[in-house]
Amino acid sequence: MNITVVGSGYVGLVVGACLAETGNAVLCADLDETKIEGLRNNVLPIYEPGLDDYVERNQRQGRLTFSTDIGQSIASADVVFIAVGTPPDEDGSADLRHVLDVAEQIGRHMQRELVVVTKSTVPVGTAARVTEAVARNAKFPFHVCSNPEFLKEGAAIDDFMKPDRVVLGVDSDFARSVMAELYAPFVRTGKPILFMDVPSAEMTKYAANAMLATRISFMNEIANLCESVGADVDQVRRGIGSDTRIGAAFLFPGPGYGGSCFPKDVKALVRTAKSKHVALRVLDAVESANEAQKERLFEKLDRSLGGVKGKRIAVWGLAFKPNTDDMREAPSLVLIDQLLSAGATVAAHDPVAMHEAERRIGARITYAPSGYEALEGADALVVVTDWNEYRHPDFARMKSLLRGAVIVDGRNLYDARKMRALGFTYESIGRGAPT
Repeated sequence: MNITVVGSGYVGLVVGACLAETGNAVLCADLDETKIEGLRNNVLPIYEPGLDDYVERNQRQGRLTFSTDIGQSIASADVVFIAVGTPPDEDGSADLRHVLDVAEQIGRHMQRELVVVTKSTVPVGTAARVTEAVARNAKFPFHVCSNPEFLKEGAAIDDFMKPDRVVLGVDSDFARSVMAELYAPFVRTGKPILFMDVPSAEMTKYAANAMLATRISFMNEIANLCESVGADVDQVRRGIGSDTRIGAAFLFPGPGYGGSCFPKDVKALVRTAKSKHVALRVLDAVESANEAQKERLFEKLDRSLGGVKGKRIAVWGLAFKPNTDDMREAPSLVLIDQLLSAGATVAAHDPVAMHEAERRIGARITYAPSGYEALEGADALVVVTDWNEYRHPDFARMKSLLRGAVIVDGRNLYDARKMRALGFTYESIGRGAPT
């Protein structure tokens, strides 16, 4: 098929590269000339493991091309994916201006019967607005579908190529047939394509992310209670996760969730509910709990040091999670702002997010070439992101580099008894003092 993906950010680029991998002719379109020129030279605007190989290979073999001409890109397509950004407005609702602008252009430039797919995360009712926008200028039949993405940053290629399920909201046999053919190569192992009505597909994306965010905030609150009663959240996590009704995923406590999806989608779902006069009390609490959790690392550090003013703090991990350079809503940003406001200095390291950190934070902190170099002369270390390279460090070397042997472990990477036996003042999340 001839596929056009409008928007070459995280979602659009992964979608385009993976659809090209199965033999489709894919054109990724974006108005950002610098981004498109970089992609033509295999310079990606994001870090995602394996994506560079997919882009280079499919571009070399002629299945994947890039363009800034949105209109011409639409004219050649059988299927158009809308994968532009939907940033939150001040009230938390999703900003649909870019989505609807693309829909207007689809109506003006389409040259045949067309399937239009909303891939961006959009509120319930967006497909209806897209239909209206396309219809203003359309001269050919068209079919608007909802195909929400469920890509985990750091594992997006596997998630797309080997999905747990494909959710498709369709309202015509034509769209159902086209999308079933397009996704057939990805579900050969028997994973389901879940066809449903369009509003249900739109809601599924938000409900899934809201559920996962709820699990994270719930476990963080349980972790905080564990600290007060002397329990170990790691043991509690294993105890409840072995219950098949609950499962083990997303039960790890930490400094709060971040990234491009959970914070934005929870806010947007709450806003949608308010617009319909429906109370989402649980999600209101999830959002509030997450914001409070992001302040826990500073609170622990400030208590351990008896105040951070004038202290030098090493930070390991800047991205909101490992295997990505994404710092949107990252807990590290909250911690660093708190430290600087309190009069501390910061030396930070991250395996891939240093460039993004420099763009966001600037020269207010020091960027260390390695984790160990960040420790030199520091009064304490805070572990914020659970990169693999932080899991088994040389503790003797760490202690020799640190001016103060204080570690606040926001990801529970280390054994508390061992750390205290080595002479560290050690704080983690939700683990009572070892007996």
